[in-house]
Amino acid sequence: QVQLVESGGGLMQAGDSVRLSCAASEITLAYYSIGWFRQAPGKEREGVSCISKRAGAPYYLESVKGRFTISRDNAKNTVYLQVDSLKPEDTGVYYCAVAQDSWYCSGDMIDENGYDYWGQGTQVTVSS
Repeated sequence: QVQLVESGGGLMQAGDSVRLSCAASEITLAYYSIGWFRQAPGKEREGVSCISKRAGAPYYLESVKGRFTISRDNAKNTVYLQVDSLKPEDTGVYYCAVAQDSWYCSGDMIDENGYDYWGQGTQVTVSS
């Protein structure tokens, strides 16, 4: 059974940094495009970053550019989201998800409809 397990969330202060991890089992992440999504209280889920299984630049939501960095460690079958200079508006549940079809992640877009497997999420709360 495919599992994606996020970790690294918690209560932070504005300006802090955090690294979120997404560890996979029963799939090999190198063969998938991987996305990070977040859902703030009372808001719809949004895609914040993705990295395609093909070569190319990662995607970042405009509001996180320069602060978020997505990376993957194929040897550990894990994907990371480094978040620097946290802001209160970064508060939310962060989910990782994987897509077999590379169409759903490119340097200028992410489409959550194409993601096949999702993690349970990790809560990030940023106080001002």
